[in-house]
Amino acid sequence: MWVFIDLLYHLRQNIANHVHYQLMNTLLTIGLILAASISQLLTLITLWQLKEWRIDRLYEHLRREGTLGILFGRIRPVLLIVLFSKPEILLPALAVLNLIQILLRKQRFPVWTSKAMAITLLSIGITIITSFGIWDLGFGIWNLVPFVQPIIITLAWTTLVPLDIYLKRRILKRAKAVRSLHPDITVIGITGSVGKTTTKQLLSHILSDQDIATTPAYVNAEIGVARWIIGTLEAKNCPKYLICEMGAYRKGEIALLCDTVQPTIGIVTFIGTQHIALFGSQRALCEAKAELIKSLPKDGHAFVNNDSALCANMAEQSPCPTTTVGTGGHADIEAFGIEETSTGIRFTTHNTVFILSLHGTQNVTNVLLAIATASHLGLEYKDIANKLRTFTPPEHTFSVRKEGNCTILDDTHNASPESFKSALTWARSQPIENKVLLSAGLIELGAEQDRICNELGALASQICDRVIFTTAKAAEPFAKHLDSYEVVQKDTKPVPDQSLVLCIGRMKQSTIQQVTSNA
Repeated sequence: MWVFIDLLYHLRQNIANHVHYQLMNTLLTIGLILAASISQLLTLITLWQLKEWRIDRLYEHLRREGTLGILFGRIRPVLLIVLFSKPEILLPALAVLNLIQILLRKQRFPVWTSKAMAITLLSIGITIITSFGIWDLGFGIWNLVPFVQPIIITLAWTTLVPLDIYLKRRILKRAKAVRSLHPDITVIGITGSVGKTTTKQLLSHILSDQDIATTPAYVNAEIGVARWIIGTLEAKNCPKYLICEMGAYRKGEIALLCDTVQPTIGIVTFIGTQHIALFGSQRALCEAKAELIKSLPKDGHAFVNNDSALCANMAEQSPCPTTTVGTGGHADIEAFGIEETSTGIRFTTHNTVFILSLHGTQNVTNVLLAIATASHLGLEYKDIANKLRTFTPPEHTFSVRKEGNCTILDDTHNASPESFKSALTWARSQPIENKVLLSAGLIELGAEQDRICNELGALASQICDRVIFTTAKAAEPFAKHLDSYEVVQKDTKPVPDQSLVLCIGRMKQSTIQQVTSNA
């Protein structure tokens, strides 16, 4: 009897030990799978966040930059091939690689917003469930989990779409209700392909003595603007003027923004080709920007850039009075005697001389739009001119500075074909012998990419002594019309002293410093 009980006891212990061992082995293996997957997961979530969680922008980026390298990296596919005969080594190798990448601070992390955290946690959860689901299939299948992170992240994003739509509608509805409680405030909407941020900053500076609030940097889409409206109008002291930058990638997005913020004044800066791949056509892009003008009340006011033919056509669609500005005649407010000085631009309008620390004559129409709006709000031209003398251009938006012994034109906030061409044209007029183009290229141009990049490449070859791109992919569309070009490498030769370096497109400031390190 006792012998039988003792046997049962030992059998129970053996089973418990075996189960405990199996559980620990399972947990350790799943932990190893997560460690091998985490770098790719974080990199892809960071990229998607940079593309504002938009599948169309992510697709266009992958199409332009090459899908394989972005989704899977360069080293991981090589490891998969090399260690194919030893599948038990692949996961530990990937885990060590990821750990080294994090310790060396080479890993990209998203900004930990609630959405980024939700997608990350759900992706980790799906990874764990997937690992359990294929547990009995062994190392050969487990090794594939780190390589299907793009699918897992897409599944996590898709799962959260209904909740995201619900929360978005809720925020927009709340913002609209809050805005409706303040019918006496003046909301100034600003849109266009280029010049939105500059015009916003110019007008904000002119009205800085007034009771105003302005959308923060990089906030120009529905949810960001809606949250800003809620926070601004629910504050203790509600401002008299709201200056709201409005961006869009599709038709209907500015209309939705306008329905929320209810602008009373609309400004359209310039219509070009930026993001045309997402809009699908120039016509669709124009119709999207015109949504601001169409949304204005009959007692509102529109301001448009008459130098841009596509903007000028919008005046006909305005339900309210419209003021046009320009430099080529046939505008309500025109600039004369335009000149580029060593410190900025100078011109005359309404018998008043305007001097600004803002480079590039293409910015004159942006200044005119700000002047016209401020005048409409009751300011005198003389007072506006005095105010603009103290204007400082926004960082990384066609701003000029010294970097060592070099002159830097920093246009890295964003880049469009129009701003790219303006930078080259500006460089041509500068009395500096050695001129260098440092560019991250242009994005989201769709079928127009080759034509636009070829034209800009031909212009750059006429003006610049040296052309450098941040990546080989960025250089490809420009290559046909360039005699020679370089791609930034560790051994890239810095530019000589007293050079003019045009920095166009989003890039790290460390890249600029690398190219100018000897100057």
